[in-house]
Amino acid sequence: MVGVMSFGVGLMRIAENSGIILGAAKKLDPFLRFLFPGIPKEHKANEYISTNMIANIFGLGWAATPAGLKAMEELGKLNHHSKTASRDMCTFLIINISSLQLIPVNMIAYRSQYGSANPTRIVGPAIIATLISTLAGIIFAKIMSSLPEKKGGYSK
Repeated sequence: MVGVMSFGVGLMRIAENSGIILGAAKKLDPFLRFLFPGIPKEHKANEYISTNMIANIFGLGWAATPAGLKAMEELGKLNHHSKTASRDMCTFLIINISSLQLIPVNMIAYRSQYGSANPTRIVGPAIIATLISTLAGIIFAKIMSSLPEKKGGYSK
């Protein structure tokens, strides 16, 4: 697993240094505007959220974690370090947990490690499952964002 993790983190570094992440982040911008309307357009949180989402889509969860932590840190600054999570923070957490994956690298590695005859057979079902969980998460986050705020609850 260390080899898979190192490979994933290395790929993300190469993608970042070559500008692939920045290009993909620009393509994700309309989607991010929809999901996170409270984040200013050129804010650093958008870059970290994009990096996290791209890493998760390609099944590189270990590479996604540092970007996710940085994104939450930036969202916390936008939320004035409140003890109550903002709507954008909650939405990011939901999207991050649901984790749409096109290539479930971890599952393929585990199946290979434990002697599966066809470790990649999980790809199709994993895409369907993570697509459904991500869509459900987006719908839930949008419904919750549309509800009026309650004191001590879900905030802007």
